[in-house]
Amino acid sequence: MKESSRMTNSIRYDDSAARLLIDNKWYETLQPDLIAAREEMLQDLELLGTDQIPASKQPLDAGFQNLPQQLLDEYEAKKEESLLGRIEAKAQELREQSDRFVVLGIGGSYMGMRALFEAVCHPLHNELTREQRQGVPRLYFEGNNVDNDSISALRELLQTSCEDPSDILQRWSLTVISKSGGTLETAVGFRLFREALEAYYGADSEESRSLVVPITGLEGKLRNFSNEKGYSGVFPIPDNVGGRFSVFTAVGLFPAAVMGLDLKQLLQGAADMTHRFISQPMGDNPVLDYTATCHLFEREKNVSIRILSTWGKRLEALGLWYDQLLAESLGKEEKGATPLTVVNTRDLHSRGQQHQEGALDKLITNVIVERAAIDPIAVPVVPENENQDQLNKLQGKTIPDILSAAIEGTNQAYSDANRPTADLILPCLDEYTVGQTLQMLMLATVLEGRLININPYGQPGVEAYKKNMQEVLNR
Repeated sequence: MKESSRMTNSIRYDDSAARLLIDNKWYETLQPDLIAAREEMLQDLELLGTDQIPASKQPLDAGFQNLPQQLLDEYEAKKEESLLGRIEAKAQELREQSDRFVVLGIGGSYMGMRALFEAVCHPLHNELTREQRQGVPRLYFEGNNVDNDSISALRELLQTSCEDPSDILQRWSLTVISKSGGTLETAVGFRLFREALEAYYGADSEESRSLVVPITGLEGKLRNFSNEKGYSGVFPIPDNVGGRFSVFTAVGLFPAAVMGLDLKQLLQGAADMTHRFISQPMGDNPVLDYTATCHLFEREKNVSIRILSTWGKRLEALGLWYDQLLAESLGKEEKGATPLTVVNTRDLHSRGQQHQEGALDKLITNVIVERAAIDPIAVPVVPENENQDQLNKLQGKTIPDILSAAIEGTNQAYSDANRPTADLILPCLDEYTVGQTLQMLMLATVLEGRLININPYGQPGVEAYKKNMQEVLNR
């Protein structure tokens, strides 16, 4: 991608409306602390792989910060022998050998991929023919809950739709994603769907080894099991990258490659965002600016609920991914803002009243896509005797025009009521812009953690429920 194209497709953060509601001196006094927190993040990278990591920084999962550029550099040097090259080759193999693809994982092991799928792929991908999908399999997510009916329904669908393994339209494959292999929801899902796959192709068949792709840590239960089974494709999860920061590891990249996404553009967007974060000043640095506004409203105005307001349905999963990222990273020591994802204009008809006139504890960040991926639809004009809905007055207006009017009108209403809003603007929805967005939010989350002296890595509170659940099951 040429530099001019990158600039055209760079995401933007505009917090000018929110700044009107807070004293600008706070931004000025915060800036040295933000820069110091950024410097600390760079120093974190130098600590990786050493024995000098202090106890207060353990775990230290900072490897995500420069991973996108590392993967791109490795690809340039080694091509098909690089991790990216091997991922793309195995993904091509699955596309050619199956028409349904099951992703088993929970939390960070699936939410990033779900965000990519819904943002970039066709909104009705699974309903298209294989030809319309250009040979890309249908996609299903499981292993992310203990929902008997959902698991049973997918197994039944696979069993009734796939009866002849010689027909490409009746072949399916799966990937299982778990760093340790011990996460209960995913482990149960893997056992159930592995059983179904082996029953279909034969337990000792080549398909039972080639159509199962584990993504796991370098050591652990799933790694050992994969070695014993002889799976032909196993991809690593780096030790220095935590689950909710793993979207640019094989965790997100392999399923994305199966779905035909451009991994290089995805990683280039993330790498370019990291470069902006490191090199650009406040005002032209979405990571610094976003972190400053969120932090100051929480610190000075007690605004502890952060609403990611996605305009249009395709970014809802990205919002849910961010919910986990923020909640698990900063929700510690009785601190941390509460994330909430809404989809507008849909949720203006459910949460809009509270946001407009409820408690003054919310900062709303609008996520706005400037250009629709599909040609805009115009409102039809009908004979006047059928104009009972009075929509003829919108002659010439398109669905994007109506959405833009809704955004402007809603922001104005919030402004009139002194409700803080900011805009995160994506020129379009493609791999490059989504890569930027994911990396921006990960960097901003860690930056704020360093700013408020909270270790943004690890999730000790989650381990408590796992321990209790296992004790109950073992009784």
